[in-house]
Amino acid sequence: MPDKTNIKLFDSELKVMEILWDRGEASAKELAIVLGKQIGWSKTTVYTVIKKLLDKNAVSRSEPGFICRPLVSREQAQSYETGELIRKMYGGRSDRLVASLLDSNRLTPEEIRELKKMVEALK
Repeated sequence: MPDKTNIKLFDSELKVMEILWDRGEASAKELAIVLGKQIGWSKTTVYTVIKKLLDKNAVSRSEPGFICRPLVSREQAQSYETGELIRKMYGGRSDRLVASLLDSNRLTPEEIRELKKMVEALK
């Protein structure tokens, strides 16, 4: 079984996962209805994406009703993607990512206070 902290989720898979993370579980039929309304996906497309998530062990399936549940948390997916971004774009250096964020975004005084608290907590 793959390590759930190292599962790459593609954009289409994230659309399904977002619904599952928000709801906790959903039937394949419910996912097809929601994604059909949200982004125009066909039932076949939704089922194909669910199959990929099942193959990756990112979701589980139970019967009756083809109920899907997330096996990968939102936090695990975020952590993996952040790590990949740091490795690919910043040579594995988190400080370079932070410096880039600070250079490109104007922070509010409240955000600066929160960042200072986070840094102090790491000491």
